[in-house]
Amino acid sequence: MSVEQTSSPVLEVDDAPPSDVDEFAGLTRRNSLSPSRASDFMSCPLLYRFRVIDRLPEAPSIDAVRGSVVHKVLEDLFDLPTTDRTPERANALLPGAWERLLEAEPELAEMFGGPGVDGGPAGPDLLTWLDQCRALLGRYFTLEDPQRLEPAEREVHVITQLDSGLHLHGYIDRVDVAPTGELRIVDYKTGKSPGEHFEAKALFQMRFYALVVWRTRGVIPRMLQLVYLGNGEMLRYEPTEHDLLATERKVRALWDAITRANETGDWRPRKSVLCGWCDHKAICPAWGGVPPALPDTPAPSG
Repeated sequence: MSVEQTSSPVLEVDDAPPSDVDEFAGLTRRNSLSPSRASDFMSCPLLYRFRVIDRLPEAPSIDAVRGSVVHKVLEDLFDLPTTDRTPERANALLPGAWERLLEAEPELAEMFGGPGVDGGPAGPDLLTWLDQCRALLGRYFTLEDPQRLEPAEREVHVITQLDSGLHLHGYIDRVDVAPTGELRIVDYKTGKSPGEHFEAKALFQMRFYALVVWRTRGVIPRMLQLVYLGNGEMLRYEPTEHDLLATERKVRALWDAITRANETGDWRPRKSVLCGWCDHKAICPAWGGVPPALPDTPAPSG
């Protein structure tokens, strides 16, 4: 077992948003869990409730939208012939990726006070934001050479069912397969790499994916790789069977805690530095707010 963090050049779905957790074939809202929603509950049980049970709306985040656009460009990059996978072509893909996202969610234009799909010239805020996207794409090419990679899968939805009936699912950005058959799971992050004390949280997501892949394909991935475009670093981890069994036990215990909270209605808030970025702070009892009444038939899922 090893963890490696590096800023040197090396070879290299996220899961669905809360609103989509009940839209996958074979899933119900009562029996599924993704890494993001698991992380929500570990960070703050009340946040999990607000997102999954109450399904409260949240304002789009410029950082999150930037991540979506950059992810789409990196996905589309591998549709190009090998020799065309260059920084220039990646930059050329950026406007189209942004326009497609804007067509699907026109309200995103309001983040910049700028145009919709048929609007006028882009305002300076949007231009600055697109330049930031280009900087992230440029940094990607300092970490990997996509001309030397041929991913086996991209943006793949993985799902497995535990014997308890709980479905674990999520989206993996990229799966690489070595000539020897070994798997590498790759996840792109547009933020900066975490400090030493926060690495475990980042790796939980990757172990979760590895567990699902192991349970569905019978193969433990050889490498889990997080690519941080915010500061040009990588976090790499080689999981073992022991690691993944421990992850499964943790997920089962987490689901038991979610089920108890659902049965008792006891969704406790947990104060942290993340509260400053929470859309629901005004209705959080930890900050003097009053949350809405629970729905009649809450369904723990995510």
